This record gives sequence, structure tokens and C-alpha cells, in this order.
Amino acid sequence: MNCLVGIDIGTSAAKAVLIDETGREIAAATSAYPLATPQPLWAEQDPEHWWLGAVACLREVLTKGRVRAAEVAGLGLSGQMHGLVLLDQAGEVLRPAILWNDQRTGPQCDTLTRQLGLETLLAWTGNPVLPGFTLPKLLWVREHEPEIFHRTARFLLPKDYVRYRLTGEMTTEVSDASGTSLFDVARRRWSDDMFNATRIPRAWAPPSVESTAVAGRIHAKAAAATGLTAGTPVVAGGGDQASQAIGTGLYREGRVAVSLGTSGVVFAPTARPLVDARGRLHTFCHAAPGLWHVMGVMLAAGGSFRWYRDVFGKQEKTAAATLGVDPYELMTAEAAKAPPGCEGLLFLPYLSGERTPHPDPRARGAFLGLSLRHEKAHTIRAVLEGVCFGLRDSFELIRELGLIAADVRVSGGGARSPLWRQILADVLATPVATINIVEGASLGAALLAGVGVGLFPDVGAACELAVREGERHQPRPAETQTYRDLYRVYRDLYPTLRPVFEALAAN
Repeated sequence: MNCLVGIDIGTSAAKAVLIDETGREIAAATSAYPLATPQPLWAEQDPEHWWLGAVACLREVLTKGRVRAAEVAGLGLSGQMHGLVLLDQAGEVLRPAILWNDQRTGPQCDTLTRQLGLETLLAWTGNPVLPGFTLPKLLWVREHEPEIFHRTARFLLPKDYVRYRLTGEMTTEVSDASGTSLFDVARRRWSDDMFNATRIPRAWAPPSVESTAVAGRIHAKAAAATGLTAGTPVVAGGGDQASQAIGTGLYREGRVAVSLGTSGVVFAPTARPLVDARGRLHTFCHAAPGLWHVMGVMLAAGGSFRWYRDVFGKQEKTAAATLGVDPYELMTAEAAKAPPGCEGLLFLPYLSGERTPHPDPRARGAFLGLSLRHEKAHTIRAVLEGVCFGLRDSFELIRELGLIAADVRVSGGGARSPLWRQILADVLATPVATINIVEGASLGAALLAGVGVGLFPDVGAACELAVREGERHQPRPAETQTYRDLYRVYRDLYPTLRPVFEALAAN
């Protein structure tokens, strides 16, 4: 039996899935690791934690799946995008990785945008320079940690660091490289213009390949650590959202995916590199060769709900432990008691700043419209609705580019909630379907591995084999109208509150 493994290096945990050659899941594993926030707006991780998490997951899926290492035909990688891993000449890590949700680089982004201009940035990379991206992190290190900068010989992205530990090869691929601000997305290659303009050495960037290419093989030391066979092919894989798209069957135009993970993503494949003239959407290379995608990202989707649980949900956490259920189930059951629109209560989900459509690290979360009438049920439901309004912002921008959202698929941890799925359908005024996969990034990595080693003829065939549509939620007319009216108010909140955010950031 031929098997495939996909590993996703996430923000909170490494995840692995073992599938057979029909796309059927055999085993899955998760290994959590910490996130450091040494200062406000900072987010860092030790890359060694990713490696240890990947090793633990690989060993667990092989054991649980009861497969021999020799049966693993290939391994694919997925991971959180934009993170900066700096290596010295010996390949040793120089400092903790600066992550995608780190917001310290606002000044570097502002300076670079003034120097080059948005129009030039869009022409060279297809995207504005944003605080989460990789390049401004390099510029921050050059300015604030010059001794580290001068010792740097190479930079890698998170999943590519794990590949380096598995194979000894320093390589990336087009979907993840697209989020560095150093990549020519339209031409699917590094941008010499950006390297020259920013004086970042071109030699620091790893070679970039297509996502289905074999990018190395398991070496002996990694084989001993993981239980895999030395020589097993490691396929390039994709950034987490591109891999998630493969794992949810998004390999052609007309399908749109909504991911309700820590961040919230609206993802639409395109046959050509479409660019929003104001840079409000990301335009990246797809993990499916020959395709691109446009993507809107909100930084705190499921993260907003988790924050609410941790700060205000102690009662639900205690009750859930006694009942043996997930505290989110108790919280959504409470939220269902409140009416759509929460009787005029809105939640602004900018707890980590925001990216789409407002690239502003100073933006902040807020409840607006609170009154004596509001109870806990209203506040929980307002969080769910506010996240959906934020996702609709991206949805509207994708429609402006002329893309048709005929088939919307929802995945991620938040997709487990029927209430949240129905709210999403009502807010988007579009049918929303689940799929048979909840966490699609690791599956997408495994499917890309299958294409890379020749088990599947192409990405489309792999997706059709493994991904099936599940429950479908239809938008309800009355609720859709309520949310349409409330969304108009929601869209006015950021421009109204922006001066307040700036004043608070100054204190």
C-alpha cells in the first residue's frame, strides 16, 4: 500500500495526516507548542519547536496508522506564511522567528511604501508591503538588531525550515514565497527589483520551485528522528492557505473558500494574476501549477472567539470539563438565544490589528451599541457576527474583481459550529457548504505530495478523489436583510474610529 503524509506547521501546533492512495485518512496527529509575545504587538516562536512538533506528529501517525515507513511514498509540507527564520553561514538559527501576526514593522512598511509607491509595489510583487510580510521583518532586524543582520546568510519560511531539517535542502515554493514582498507573483519568480531597491542580498533567498516539485529527500539523521525511510521524497507543498485550498478542493475558478481558523481567510482561485488597484487583497501564486489566487485576510477570526472564551468564558470552560464537551459548544448554544443582529450590538474583530481591507496594525477591537438590555448571549453572538462581517469585506472585494462565488466552502476550526456556518451564509447572502475535511492544510500538503511523486496525475484529480461536499446552509431572507442593513453600519466603523485607534496607539 502506498501512503502519503502531509505536515502543517501552524501557529499553535504542528499537524500531520497520513492518507492512502485513494485520499482516505488513515491517521492524524497534533503536537502543540508555545507562542511568545515578548512585547505588545510582537509574536515569535523558536523554530526548534516546529521541528520537535513535526517529529512527534510523524512518529504518531506512523504508529497509529500501523504502516511501515517504506510504504510512505512521499511527504508534503504546509505552514504558517510570512514568518522570518534567519540562518547563519552554518545553517544555525540566529534568533526566534518573527511570525505572520507580528505587528512591529508598521514603520518599515510606511517608509518603504513612501519610497517606492504603492503602484510600483503592485507592479513588482502584486501586493502592498504589509506588517505581517517577510521583507519588513528583514528591514526591522537590519535597523534594530544589526549584529544579527550582519551574521545572516539565508532566510527561510517556517515550513521550509522544517524541510531543511528533514532533507538538508534550503528551498521554498511559489505560494509561500508570494507572501514575502520579495517575489514577482505574476512571473512566479523572485523579484530582482525588490532585492535591489531594499538592499537585501539576493543570495539570502532560497531557490523557489512549483508546489508539486520534489524539493529534497529525507536524510539519514531525520530518518532516525522521525521513523521515516531515508530517501523518501519531500514535495515542496504550499503556504497554509494555498494548501488549505487544495485540501478543500479549490483548484479552479468559481469556487471560493472561507477559512475560520485563528485568522479568517476568503480565498478565490484565478486563471491569471488579478490585482486589486488599491492593494486591499493579496494576489499570490496558487499551489496548483498555472493558477493564482486572490485572498482577503482578517487577523483575528477564530482568534476573536478564542479570546472571548479565555477572558469571559471561564464558566463555560468549567462546565464543559464536567460535561466532557467543548466549551465552544456551550458558548454557541448560548449565542443561539440572541436574535440575529443582537439588538443593535456590533463587535469589531480587530484584536490583532487588521489586514483586509484595512492594513492597519493600530486597529483595535470594540463592542459598540451596548445597552442595559444586552446579556452574555448577545455578546457571544456579536463576536460570531462581527467575524462574518469582516469576512464579507473580503468577499465584496473579490466580487469587485469580477470573480463569481458560485460555490462557497467553509473549513477551519470555526466551521465545526452549525450556528456560525448559518450566520456566515446569511451575512454573505450565499449558500455555504461544509466539506468532509475540517483541517485541510495538512491534507492539501499530502495531496500535493501525491501529485509530486506521481500517485495522482494532477491537482484536480487529487482533489476530486479526496474532497467531498457535506452539509449546505442556505441564506435565509429575513436574516439576510437584517445583516445587510447592519453591514452598512459595520463598514462605517473603521473610518470613524481610525483617529481613535491612532490616538490610543500614541499612548
